[in-house]
Amino acid sequence: MIAEIAIAEPMPRWAVMWLLAGGVFLAGKLAMRAALGRVLPAPMRWEEVAWMALWPGMDAEAFFRRGAAPGRTVAGGAGLLSVLLGAGLIWGVARHLHAPLAAGWVAMVGLVLVLHFGVFRLLAGCWQRQGRRVRPIMDRPVLALSLAEFWGQRWNRAFRDLAHRWIFRPVLRRRGRHVATLAVFLASGLVHELVITVPAGAGYGLPLTYFLIQALGMTLERQLFPGSAAVAGPRHLLPRWIFTHAFTLGPLFLLFPPPFVERVILPFLHFIHALP
Repeated sequence: MIAEIAIAEPMPRWAVMWLLAGGVFLAGKLAMRAALGRVLPAPMRWEEVAWMALWPGMDAEAFFRRGAAPGRTVAGGAGLLSVLLGAGLIWGVARHLHAPLAAGWVAMVGLVLVLHFGVFRLLAGCWQRQGRRVRPIMDRPVLALSLAEFWGQRWNRAFRDLAHRWIFRPVLRRRGRHVATLAVFLASGLVHELVITVPAGAGYGLPLTYFLIQALGMTLERQLFPGSAAVAGPRHLLPRWIFTHAFTLGPLFLLFPPPFVERVILPFLHFIHALP
């Protein structure tokens, strides 16, 4: 028995990734709930369980205080379509690609579609129909006309709400907007280092570099496109859109370096039988 334990394989790298991501998520949930504990009405026990396990968002006040959700009501059709499309990429397209890195990237896009744009959106619609003031985690990021809009309003509102509460607002009061923005991107880079390069055991510093590039892009954006996109003329919208998505998509290989795809994503795809 001792010999069998000694030669047993360690935890798979993909399992380490999910474990670390789950730890970050749980820590964020507990921090946000504790911060608003004195403001919110005391929820029932089942509401606490639902908040922790059945809603990926971090805005505790929106979840526990009933009322009409701000913005558009979420329809389930788009979420269901995203789940089906993502599943098709994971279990259909990826297995037919001969290049392993290409298969990994296609499957990662599928995972984002299934979870962030699919399941999370369906959950948002369900909770809105229950009278919760929640908003979708992803809000049509392809329509963003600035990096500020992309990262602040449309992409992963869960992390945005968490970072805004614990990083942006405290730093803003002491050091100003520019330093607060840099601090948020720095924190995001460190979190992604934890869940990407640590499980992969390689590529250290690349996810952090990606988010520092985003901070640089927001600085350039203020100089190249002063004023908000809402008041910009039609001929200025396309350059804003191109600039935004060139910065978010262009250096994406830094966020998910090849060792992460090869050592973490591809074994996970084999585990879920997405690859032969």
